[in-house]
Amino acid sequence: MARKKRDFTTFNLSFLDIMSCGFGAVVLVFLIIDHSLKTESKELNRDLLSEVNLLQEDVRDGEEGLVRLRNALADVDMQMVEAQGRATRITEEKDRYEALIASLRQEGYTERKDIDTLKAEIQALEEEVKKLRESAVKESGRSAREFIGEGNRQYLTGINLGGRNIAILLDVSASMLADKLVNIIRLRNMDQSVQRKAEKWTRALATVDWLTAQLPVGSKYQVITFNTEAAPALAGTAGKWLEVANQAQLEQVSGALRKLTPSGGTSLHNAFTTLQGLSPAPDNIFLITDGLPTQGTGAPRGSKVSGDDRQRLYREAVKLLPRSVPVNIILEPLEGDPMAASEFWQLAQVSGGSFLCPSKDWP
Repeated sequence: MARKKRDFTTFNLSFLDIMSCGFGAVVLVFLIIDHSLKTESKELNRDLLSEVNLLQEDVRDGEEGLVRLRNALADVDMQMVEAQGRATRITEEKDRYEALIASLRQEGYTERKDIDTLKAEIQALEEEVKKLRESAVKESGRSAREFIGEGNRQYLTGINLGGRNIAILLDVSASMLADKLVNIIRLRNMDQSVQRKAEKWTRALATVDWLTAQLPVGSKYQVITFNTEAAPALAGTAGKWLEVANQAQLEQVSGALRKLTPSGGTSLHNAFTTLQGLSPAPDNIFLITDGLPTQGTGAPRGSKVSGDDRQRLYREAVKLLPRSVPVNIILEPLEGDPMAASEFWQLAQVSGGSFLCPSKDWP
C-alpha cells in the first residue's frame, strides 16, 4: 500500500509539471503575438502618417494654385473693365459725331468733303470698338500711373477696384495724424511741415496713390477730402468726374493732397452730401478714415462727444449714401473708438463692399 501511494504522488507531480509547461507555452505564444501586433501597428501608423503628410502637401499645393487662379481672374476682370470703359467712351464719341452730322444736314450744310470725313471717323471708331470688345480678355491691362510700395504689401483681397465713376473719400481730420490720442495732441502742437510727415497721414496718402494707380484707365474718379467740411482734393473740380487716363491730372491730385495738413473734427454727413453733387452718381466708393464722426452738419454743442453720439451721427450720415453702391472701407483704427470697426464692417457687408484694416507697412 505504501508503494502504491508513492506512485500516485509521483503521478500528481508529473501532471502539475505538464500543466505548468503548457501554461508557460501559452504565455510565450501570447507574448510573441502581442509583440508582432505592436510591430505591425507601428509600421501601419508610419505608413498612414506618410500618406497624411503627402495629402497635406497636395492640399497646400492646391491652395497655392487656387490663389494664383484668383489673382489671374482678378487681372482678367480689370482688363475687361478697362476695355469696356474705352469702348463706352468711343461709342459716346461716335454718337456725338452722328448728332453733329444730323445737325449739319438740318442746317442745310452740303459740304460733302467734311461730312465724308466725319463718316470715315465714325467708321474707324466703330472698328476700334469691335476690336476692343473682341480682345477684352486677351488685351493686357495697365494702370494709369505707377505705384511701388515699400515691402511686400501690393494686394487687396476681395476689393473690387472697377467701375465707371469711382469716388474716393479721404479723412483729413486731426485724428489722422496718429493712432493714439496723446500722440495726436503732441503733433497738433508741432509745425505743419512735421504734421504732414506723420506716419499715419503718410500711410493714408500712400493708400490714395495705390488706389488711383489701380483704377481702370477707361473710368472716371473724384477724390474728396473731408473733416468738418468736404471738398474735392483738386480745386475747381467740384461736382466733376476726372479722367483716370489723364495722368498729369492724377499727379496734380496727389500733389494737392500732400499740401494738406490734417485738422479739425470729422463729419461724414458733409462728405456723403458732397457725393450727391456728382452726376452721374458714383458706382463704387472708397472711404479712408479712422473712426466714427464727431459732428453732423454743424459743430457739436459741448466740447465732448460720447460714443453713443458718434454712433448716432454715423447712422444718420449713412442714410445719405446712394443705394445699391458698394462702399469699401479702409480703416486706420483710432484709440478710444471701439465701435468704429463694427459699424463700418456692417456698412461694407450691407452695401456689397469690402472692409480692410491694413498693416502698417501697407501699401
